[in-house]
Amino acid sequence: MSSTPGTPGTSSPRVVVIGAGIVGCSLADELTARGWTDVTVLEQGPLPAPGGSTSHAPGLVFQTGPSKTLTEFARYTVEKFNTLEVDGLSCFNPVGGLELATTPERWADLHRKAGYAASWGVRGELVSAARCKELWPLIDESAVLGGFHTPDDGLARALLASRAQMERARERGATFLDRHTVTGIEQEDGRVTAVVTDRGTFPADHVVSAAGFWGPVIGRMAGVDVPLLPLAHQYAKTRPMAELEGANDPRTEASKPILRFQDRDLYFREHTDRIGIGSYAHKPLPVDPFKILDYDEARAGDLDMPSSLPFTEEDWAPSWEDCRWLIPALRETEIEEGFNGVFSFTPDGMPVLGEYRALRGFWLAEAVWVTHSAGVAKAVAEWMVDGRPSVDVHECDLTRFEDAQRSPAYVRDRGAQQFVEVYDVLHPLQPAEQPRPLRVSPFHARQEQLGAYFLEGGGWERPHWYEANADLPTGELPERDAWSARYWSPIAAAEAKATREKVALYDMTPLRRLEVTGPGALDFLQRMTSNNLAKKPGAVTYTLLLNEAGGIRSDLTVARLAPDLFQIGANSPADLDWLTRHAPGGGTSRSSKAESGGVQIRDITSGTCCIGVWGPLARDLVQPLTRDDFSHEGFGYFRAKQTYLGHVPVTAMRLSYVGELGWELYTTADLGLRLWDTLWEAGREHGVIAAGRSAFNSLRLEKGYRSWGHDMTEEHDPYEAGVGFAVRMDRGDFLGKAALERKGEQPARRLTPLLLDDPAAVVLGKEPVHVEGVPAGYVTSASYGYTLGRCVAYAWLPPLATGTGVHIEFFGEKVSATVAEEPLFDPEMSRIRR
Repeated sequence: MSSTPGTPGTSSPRVVVIGAGIVGCSLADELTARGWTDVTVLEQGPLPAPGGSTSHAPGLVFQTGPSKTLTEFARYTVEKFNTLEVDGLSCFNPVGGLELATTPERWADLHRKAGYAASWGVRGELVSAARCKELWPLIDESAVLGGFHTPDDGLARALLASRAQMERARERGATFLDRHTVTGIEQEDGRVTAVVTDRGTFPADHVVSAAGFWGPVIGRMAGVDVPLLPLAHQYAKTRPMAELEGANDPRTEASKPILRFQDRDLYFREHTDRIGIGSYAHKPLPVDPFKILDYDEARAGDLDMPSSLPFTEEDWAPSWEDCRWLIPALRETEIEEGFNGVFSFTPDGMPVLGEYRALRGFWLAEAVWVTHSAGVAKAVAEWMVDGRPSVDVHECDLTRFEDAQRSPAYVRDRGAQQFVEVYDVLHPLQPAEQPRPLRVSPFHARQEQLGAYFLEGGGWERPHWYEANADLPTGELPERDAWSARYWSPIAAAEAKATREKVALYDMTPLRRLEVTGPGALDFLQRMTSNNLAKKPGAVTYTLLLNEAGGIRSDLTVARLAPDLFQIGANSPADLDWLTRHAPGGGTSRSSKAESGGVQIRDITSGTCCIGVWGPLARDLVQPLTRDDFSHEGFGYFRAKQTYLGHVPVTAMRLSYVGELGWELYTTADLGLRLWDTLWEAGREHGVIAAGRSAFNSLRLEKGYRSWGHDMTEEHDPYEAGVGFAVRMDRGDFLGKAALERKGEQPARRLTPLLLDDPAAVVLGKEPVHVEGVPAGYVTSASYGYTLGRCVAYAWLPPLATGTGVHIEFFGEKVSATVAEEPLFDPEMSRIRR
């Protein structure tokens, strides 16, 4: 959140936007529409086609994907561009979209994509091969199994949309200056103050880098890492084709849906009497942003623009054969022109948005495709003017990357992988292949010895199950379909059973840990969180970070270890950023430690580790290792102690995310292996096992424990999300309290527990939920509940009575489920509190 004052004597802050592509023009329009009219947009190339990615973009807008946020961005882009005109020509041509399946795997994936569309509210339908032929007569119907048709998708005319928004912003007072090359970013006391160009200096309260693939160049001037990789992508146009003669109005260019042939990494669109073809099938072609020519250098070197590199025929040849296989008419023509167009990829394929804390007033709006451009601009404008976007953007927030994910080598490797996987059928649990392993807990060697199957998150290697447990009893399990069986093993059931019946060790090291200290620590945390932390040392409290609108930014467990010492279990780097921003003095240093106003905030994750010891025999395992009293009376639930287990100093917290007796045990990373070995040796007589994330997720859903970022985000308030118990309205003021007072406690939607009726049925998450035959919400998290013998799913739905029947759509099939009462397992909490 920024708090920059406006220019003295004016009501509008001075904003400089770097880049007049589709994002910069959209942002200027959105800012000026909100009353921030002192906006200057600087562009190094000529207007209105300055030579970046916008100038060559083919303009395909497919709204539907696994990310609800990106779908929201795309939907707004479609809505807005449909209202814009230049010279009587609409900035959007709603020809629709058609994605083809030529393999059973893709056909199944299109069923899943149709589910996303229903979940996110996008019109779409699965269609037969014959219908695909009607929509695109030139395809070979015999090669197609079916398709997914989205009638509201279409072609964005990026340059026209840029012009239209530029004109509107100018009418409100914005200035657009071309031929201004940025050479520096001035700053003072941790705030941006001006943008320096080759034609003068522009004072600024806010600077937004919307420079596209030049983003890393601008970022370096500001001392900011911009984690994106420019890559070249092939695009070609055929010669005029007799089959298209007279079929399209030259002003609108196309009448058929934009076509995706993802089984061969290809897409197609009409250009009046020609066909344009884009390919992701070639090897990644990274481009150094610091070596990209400026506009005049590119033109002097016979390039159309800096973003259009020479077409590489050898990379194109295999794709051309695939094109001719799908569209026989292409066998009678040739490619007339082509280029390798440069655009941006990030390590996770998402945009990079937000204000950089260490340089207040410096914002990023980078790695944004035309598809999402207006939606991103709206979100960033809301962020700047109102302090927050109206949609959840945690997937895009620049603070989401760990330090280990910001190295140039990591950005290069993962960015290239994102290019390769653009059209791949990806499982929601599928990890990237490289670079791995990157971050490992101190227990990694022991986990490998036990046959851990690792997946990855946040750079961490995370065991999902252990082959050492393959011979343990699982109970009766239904067979799984091929999709839900990927990245899953029946061993997870055995580990869940062992946790419920004996005791298991869980590696919780990737859980983020913060330390807040100092004489002002309590008052600060009381102001920042929703629950009451004014308890005696030794207390642990579940609480929430809320934004000003009462939305859930994160959920935390806060242990008061001493009067001025708090350890926080958090979710992501964004939590550290949020707390540091609001700390007295603002924490302007890039360091993970902020010291001001009697409050110090430190990220201790990398230097520490954690083991969850959970199960009915957890006390039998732990108590002999310590002189301290670990009985229920001596060490109550949601309490913490600093003690020793054997030779290892630990901070023990009596918490349980799996619904069983146990403790989270923290120590320093150098002692982590000794802690593991101590617990393992002591647990042998109790049948201790190591258990993974797959069992953990099942157990936590049986107890109804929420996962922030999946089950709840800033779009939800505590009462909707079922965590209102973590809000104490009867104490002093805290961030978000006033908004909650206005909202009240009667939500129009709820995070709802569902039990699937068929013991053999499984869903995975993000599927649409139908109430009385109509899509009414979507699944957030789901897992088979091994204790319950049913799949558990949580979903955002209108308030429904317990026992109400609903249907979850899984790959086109309607799976019946019933609204359940939570918690589904051990509602009396007798297993935890013993």
